[in-house]
Amino acid sequence: MLRWGILSGAKIAREQVIPGIVKAEGCVLSAIASRDLGRAQALAEHFGARHAFGSYEALLESPEVDAVYIPLPTSQHVEWAHRAIEAGKHVLVEKPLALKASDIEPLIAARDRAGVEVAEAFMVRHHPQWALVRDWIADGRIGRLRHVQGAFSYYNVDPANMRNQIELGGGALPDIGVYPVVTTRLATGTEAVSARATIERDPNFGTDMFADCSVDFPEFRLNFYVSTQMAARQTMVFHGTDGFIEVDGAFNAGLYAQAAVHWHDRSHGRAETARFGGADQYRLQAEAFARKVAGGGDDIFPLEDSIRNQRVIDALYRSDASGGGTVAV
Repeated sequence: MLRWGILSGAKIAREQVIPGIVKAEGCVLSAIASRDLGRAQALAEHFGARHAFGSYEALLESPEVDAVYIPLPTSQHVEWAHRAIEAGKHVLVEKPLALKASDIEPLIAARDRAGVEVAEAFMVRHHPQWALVRDWIADGRIGRLRHVQGAFSYYNVDPANMRNQIELGGGALPDIGVYPVVTTRLATGTEAVSARATIERDPNFGTDMFADCSVDFPEFRLNFYVSTQMAARQTMVFHGTDGFIEVDGAFNAGLYAQAAVHWHDRSHGRAETARFGGADQYRLQAEAFARKVAGGGDDIFPLEDSIRNQRVIDALYRSDASGGGTVAV
């Protein structure tokens, strides 16, 4: 059993990741840490964790914890991931792992020295709907892939929310822009070569509240937009010469929509829909990580993949800063 410790009681941890760990085979929730011991104790009691700590350092020192999940603000991810690695813990870090690709490189050296597993928490990698999209594209169901279209948006203008605090790593591209990029890479098995973007920033927060993005891959283009101040929407469409695939609830499957993947042939004469209403991508993520730690061949999202994904986000920011022109990834 992989004994998990959680650094902080962040919303994503409380509502998604901890419940997933509790349900996961091969996993046990061992400890929760908060800078407020009373809060840590309340969360530990609620979720059935044996240990509660009033500091993150105390949890990292605990022999009762094998793996650490880090849902802290984005600006603190790299620091605490490094500290957890140095403490000899396996590490799962909430996305985005970093705000610059270059910040991830030292973690690779630390991981290799410590001999631990470290992964970015892209739960979509473990949802079966994305395995199906990948298989359908590879099987030639849509012919030659020519274009990918995506959107991810929600409405949040709360100044106290970290997504609206630039010093904590807030903004649309770090929070949700990573998803159209990572799912395109996952579904196609290819890497981006260039990118361009125009970004609109909130005048009060300074964060990017809207980004219109275009990313070139060797044989197709990804166009997507993300926003923190638009009505909620999630979609991805993979359009080829012989058909197209639409993904409903593409990223938070089951929250925005019932998880479903639709395939249509070129003439609309044939269509197929696959539904995944019972899949819990957070439980599947915890189970895959536990099996990886145990020596299995499970696919996690390693730091090398994190660098490749972050380089695309970095390029989109560089493009906007240069006036929206095309830049190399």
